Amino acid sequence: QMRVEESGGGLVQPGGSLRLSCVASNTIYTVKSMSWFRQAPGKERELVAVIRRRGNIDYGESVKGRFTISWANVKNTIYLQMSDLKPEDTAVYYCNVELPTVPSQDYWGQGTQVTVSS
Repeated sequence: QMRVEESGGGLVQPGGSLRLSCVASNTIYTVKSMSWFRQAPGKERELVAVIRRRGNIDYGESVKGRFTISWANVKNTIYLQMSDLKPEDTAVYYCNVELPTVPSQDYWGQGTQVTVSS
């Protein structure tokens, strides 16, 4: 069973930065795409950013220009660099991994808490 593990969450002041990491392990595959979602209390889970093996990237509207998703120099690992953080960025951040299988399979991590507060 593939494992998806997030790390890097924490408490940060408004205007600060954090970097999240996500690793997909215990799989023979090179992933097709990896994504970050977030869910704040009382709200639906929303897409933050997605990066595909082909190289194309998409961001949610609320994080464009502030967050950057990238591949690490380690197989099946990504980063999410978050800058100019706002209180409304407070949420549990989840990593989603899509495998290049037919039919498609995807897996979720347990999430990491990001709290933006003074």
